[in-house]
Amino acid sequence: MLDRSIGEFSRFITIALGCTIFGVASGQWLLSITLGLAVYLSWVLWQYRRFYRWLINGRRGPAPTAFGIWGEISDDFYRIQRRHRREKQKLHAMLRRVQDSTSALREGIVALEDDGNLAWWNPAAGDLLGLQPGDAGQPLVNFVRDPGFVNYLQQGTEGAHEPLTMPAPGDDTRILQLEVTHYGQDEALVIVRDITRLHKLEQMRRDFVANVSHELRTPLTVIAGYLETLEASGQAPQGWQRPLTQMREQTARMTSLVNDLLLLARLETSERDSGRERVAVGELIGRVAREARSFSGGRHEISVDCQGDTTITGDANELHSAFANLALNAVKYSPDGGPIQLRWRVDENGGHFSVTDSGIGIDPIHIPRLTERFYRVDAGRSRESGGTGLGLAIVKHVLLRHSAELSISSVPGRGSTFTLHFPAQKLESTTST
Repeated sequence: MLDRSIGEFSRFITIALGCTIFGVASGQWLLSITLGLAVYLSWVLWQYRRFYRWLINGRRGPAPTAFGIWGEISDDFYRIQRRHRREKQKLHAMLRRVQDSTSALREGIVALEDDGNLAWWNPAAGDLLGLQPGDAGQPLVNFVRDPGFVNYLQQGTEGAHEPLTMPAPGDDTRILQLEVTHYGQDEALVIVRDITRLHKLEQMRRDFVANVSHELRTPLTVIAGYLETLEASGQAPQGWQRPLTQMREQTARMTSLVNDLLLLARLETSERDSGRERVAVGELIGRVAREARSFSGGRHEISVDCQGDTTITGDANELHSAFANLALNAVKYSPDGGPIQLRWRVDENGGHFSVTDSGIGIDPIHIPRLTERFYRVDAGRSRESGGTGLGLAIVKHVLLRHSAELSISSVPGRGSTFTLHFPAQKLESTTST
């Protein structure tokens, strides 16, 4: 820019000197200088006017040809235009590649603006959600009216990160899985997957487990009855006492496993929402504490800390199963004489039931998988304690049906704390009624 200013100044001085010499020679130096400067300024203003009109007309075509500093400015604008045009072509090519690649995906992708309106979607999303080209700019909830999805979308970045499973709009035979990812200024991407086949396979697995469990229940009952009769009669040979005891214990274990499988199958196949009973938390925890003390046989110090008189809206049997599973697990995995605390507290976030033990603890690597069916941290110890490996899976499904969550904190060698978190809308204080 400095070089251009020096060049234009040199041009101005040259014109001024030329006019001065001509004026001195002609005897009219003042008039000569005035006319020369007027011509120079007119020429500069004329170039400025051409350049200005080119700018206000949208810079269509190349910049106007000019000389001097305006010529250099025009050349710079022309180079900027060419660079901008190349970058624009690159961006268009990149956008086409992105659109072509997303169009080839089997998963549906929907881009939402900050107000939840449709900005763009690939063909798979249009097929899965029934979107048409003319639907751009309209709210997605106008086309996906499922209340669960509307609530899921409105949760924003503070919502749950688990994908949502729901029937496809207008086609209940097709099952979709939707996941919302937020980015930018409240914009969002909705990933849509067709999981109809997986859903059918999962349903077949549940039906199979339920049917097999039902079929096993009858023969196990018969075997347990004959074993009990044979032991009570005293007619069994003397050397058979130990095998009979082992058969009775294994039959009881298999019966417990079948009962847990049936309960888990019922929880998985029934409606997501739980019952509408008002379950008194204090009475429930007291009942669970008595069962835990009976199961412990006096080997553990079990204490109860229940704050406030509260009820939970839900299914009493399911809640008892979840609370009892945590308490009995604490008894199973705590050493003799170890303290176990059952605690209930209420705050602005809801109600929280926790079971704290002083047992062997759990390595953090195992915690994310504890609620999986049949997952065991120590398979040998679980068999010794009579566990089925389904207790925490049952707890997980009970909590899902009560809009609750499970959190686990543990230190190996020092003990664990399992906490059930119930939302405030599920609670009611009995002291206020």
